[in-house]
Amino acid sequence: MTPGATSTHARPGLLALLLVLIAGTLLTVAPTPWTPHAAAATAEACVPDAATGCLGGTIRTADGEPAVGVVLRVTGEGATVEATTDATGRWTAAVTAAGEYAVEVDPATLPAGETLRDPANNPRTVVAELGSSAGTLFPLGAPTGGGATPSPSGPTETGSGDAGEGGGAEPGTAEGGGDVAVSAETAAAAGASTAGRVAQLVVSGLIFGLLFALASVGLSLLYGTTGLSNFAHGEQVTLGALLAYFFAQTLGMPLAVAGALAVLIGLISGYLQDRGIWAPLRRRGVGLVQQLIVTIGLSLALQYTFNLFAGGGVLRIVTSNPEIIEIGPVRLTIQSLVSVIIAIVVLGGIGYALTSTRIGRATRAVSDNPALAAASGINVDRIVRMVWTAGAGLAALGGVLLGLYFSATRWNMGTALLLLMFAAVTLGGLGTAFGALVGSLVIGLVVELSTLFIPSDMRYAAAMAILVLVLLVRPQGILGRSQRVG
Repeated sequence: MTPGATSTHARPGLLALLLVLIAGTLLTVAPTPWTPHAAAATAEACVPDAATGCLGGTIRTADGEPAVGVVLRVTGEGATVEATTDATGRWTAAVTAAGEYAVEVDPATLPAGETLRDPANNPRTVVAELGSSAGTLFPLGAPTGGGATPSPSGPTETGSGDAGEGGGAEPGTAEGGGDVAVSAETAAAAGASTAGRVAQLVVSGLIFGLLFALASVGLSLLYGTTGLSNFAHGEQVTLGALLAYFFAQTLGMPLAVAGALAVLIGLISGYLQDRGIWAPLRRRGVGLVQQLIVTIGLSLALQYTFNLFAGGGVLRIVTSNPEIIEIGPVRLTIQSLVSVIIAIVVLGGIGYALTSTRIGRATRAVSDNPALAAASGINVDRIVRMVWTAGAGLAALGGVLLGLYFSATRWNMGTALLLLMFAAVTLGGLGTAFGALVGSLVIGLVVELSTLFIPSDMRYAAAMAILVLVLLVRPQGILGRSQRVG
């Protein structure tokens, strides 16, 4: 064996050793689990004692999800206390005097598209006692019919008026006319509420689809160039979200800097993975099935590494209350709007690079026929490494933006989204970046709009059902090319 050959085969081992040393260093310096920066630490839950009474409750959206970041004001006995719901929708407030308190929800801080089911009962009056806890609930959703129904005297007064104007019409007829008017008004209000909710869900679905596409595009490009289904791709999404939390909350960095560093480390991780694992496996002729099994093992290893560092709880990249803007019946946070702009710019850049640059054309050539691309002078290994790097970076960016969109992240966030990513890639057409974008948008719309008919816990199942239906009609996917087999 020549010295040059020895050096070439030793590189993967050296890179693996380097990764182990980096992991060992992180284990010694990083807290377990990560703790928020002192300036961003959340207040502790109220504990009743002889001098303290506690008020609290849990606020959930109409779909049953935790309403995060909702601000409540507790006023009474000469004091005002402010509380904010946490990642589980729970809020608590401590009072130091017994008596009646008015608890009021700030409607401007409700999640996008959510309203109080009974706005007339905001604020609510609660009696607090020292040494004990008292709770109050603020259900969210469409206003109940009772809120639109007039008082008992309403129909009678309306009937009298109609009778007088009608020139001696019978009271029964006039009263019936009042009931019809009330029913029509209630139906119109219900119809407007439904239309507003549909508009909100459509916008939410498009936002989710665009952010989701950032993660899915990398998975699709990787399959197109290597034929490998990477089951560890979800962990790249988790990596981006957790790193953004670590830099923003534990180290106290600005959000833009934290997000940029998370994406940069995501890019580096993709490069190192291909350099240290996948390129050696390809050189040794390891089959795709064996490589797929390696991705599953890598996924499990990364999941529990994340659990070791970040713990099993829910983490919030940003703990402040988001600013909300209203566009007609649609409510958006500033974070979501900025995230969408970032996603559109990045996805547009990817589309331009794939269609109008030499590297993009080379990537498409490798995806179509790697052997022919190599024969024409294209460095296939270099293109594949670039795809691994870019795909990991896009997944990290998607993790950051999805973590902001969901207002929470955790150690298995990417794993929960992995099947949806595969569904989007398959639905749009395996191996095509534009297909992944289209598939992600379809998945996003189906996931959100399905909550009109089924419980929110089943919305991901609805996306899988749509995937099966589309593939029964068009097996190659929406933008995929049909291929003859055999």
